[in-house]
Amino acid sequence: MEERRAAIAELGEALRTLVEQAAATEAPADELRRAAALVREATIPVGKQQRTRGQLPSADDLLGGVRMYNPVCGDGSAIAPPMHVEVVDGAAVGTCTLGLVYEGPPMYAHGGISALLLDQILGYATSVAGHPGMTVRLDTQYRAPVPLQTPLRLAAEVVGVDGRKVTARATITTAADPETVLVEATGLFVALRSDQAELLFGEALHPDAANPAAAHD
Repeated sequence: MEERRAAIAELGEALRTLVEQAAATEAPADELRRAAALVREATIPVGKQQRTRGQLPSADDLLGGVRMYNPVCGDGSAIAPPMHVEVVDGAAVGTCTLGLVYEGPPMYAHGGISALLLDQILGYATSVAGHPGMTVRLDTQYRAPVPLQTPLRLAAEVVGVDGRKVTARATITTAADPETVLVEATGLFVALRSDQAELLFGEALHPDAANPAAAHD
């Protein structure tokens, strides 16, 4: 399994390089068509064995927090930055750099990408605090644009627990200036009951998927 995960991560890194260079390329049309043909050829071997929507990747471990294709943190994802997260004094702290593929306004990240990153780090914070759940509300305030090709820092922590409801707050700053908040968000998460987890995910998907303690984000 470790070898498979390493191979998934290797492919993910290659795909991220391709996606980023494709977003930045000024190559002529003939070179772009040649590259497209090579990419189509490369899809043949990876397309031979495909999972369905009702199957988790064999390399994933929900209870262990391993999500190889998570679109924010997954090492195997072609669209993840990826963001790397660690726990610092009980808070979740993430670091990543967004390339040109995430561009919204010229030179800055699309606002939806900021929301995506914040939702992920907030969910991580609730899990770290022992209260994993699913997002039911995300209030986001944009103070300043998030620069591309610049190391970023995200921080999140739980600020309130009311039964199954958990409130957490998070910020995005640059790594060089962690005191200046660019985007901030408050998220409301609700822990799933066992029957809700079973209804949404079902044991047919994976035994861990129906466990309310599993972090599904």
